[in-house]
Amino acid sequence: MDYLAEALITNMNTWPPECLWIVMLCSCFVAILCFNRFYGPGGLYAYIAVAIVIANIQVLKAVQFSLYPEPVALGTILFSSSYLATDILGEHYGVQAAKRGVFMGLFAHLFFSFMMLLTLGFSPLTAAQAGENMAWALPFHGHIAALFTLQFSLFFAGMLAYIMSQFYDVWFYSWLKKRTGEKRLWLRNNLSTMVSALIDNTVFSVLAWIVLSSNPLPFMTVLGTYILGTYWLRLIIAVLDTPIIYLAKKWKYVELRNN
Repeated sequence: MDYLAEALITNMNTWPPECLWIVMLCSCFVAILCFNRFYGPGGLYAYIAVAIVIANIQVLKAVQFSLYPEPVALGTILFSSSYLATDILGEHYGVQAAKRGVFMGLFAHLFFSFMMLLTLGFSPLTAAQAGENMAWALPFHGHIAALFTLQFSLFFAGMLAYIMSQFYDVWFYSWLKKRTGEKRLWLRNNLSTMVSALIDNTVFSVLAWIVLSSNPLPFMTVLGTYILGTYWLRLIIAVLDTPIIYLAKKWKYVELRNN
């Protein structure tokens, strides 16, 4: 099994990153449709929780895309897909359901981070303690520490940006729905996500790279590279997810009942 996984990863490393980006995006869209269809709001809560946790791990990996002069951190797709999930919640289950989805994502990430902090708190095995049977475990403490040791400035910036942008998205979507009714679903989906994504990029970038950074970057650098640099990518995702919110409206949750 390890060989198969390594062979698959090695093979995917030869693919253009844009190809994997499309596969990841389509996978998120299909997952959202299936979670909503078979599990309703509970399924979307679960998706948001998983997406936020994975996205915060993905941002640790940077990839060189052909359209960017510099490497770009991953995580954009999963972060952006959470806006689609909350929009579906707001559209079909109400604004309170959408807010619960936001809280679910926040608490999932906080709980995951706390559990990983406790995990790292356990003293790693020594070679003598591990012996031959557990020697395989010796390197993993360092690997886990490299991935999950919190950088509190980035953690705080990310959580504040998430809360502000997501609650704004829920409020703005609800505000647009009151004025458009059942019409112009594409408008409220795209407009709320586009504005909220800009808030997310702005709050996180200003806090992480200027306010809380030990070596603050010039504002124009932050604006061009971090705020606007990936914003157009989030605009593309917002446009591409428009058919998904229409499909979610047609392929609604059907509660299973015992006969």
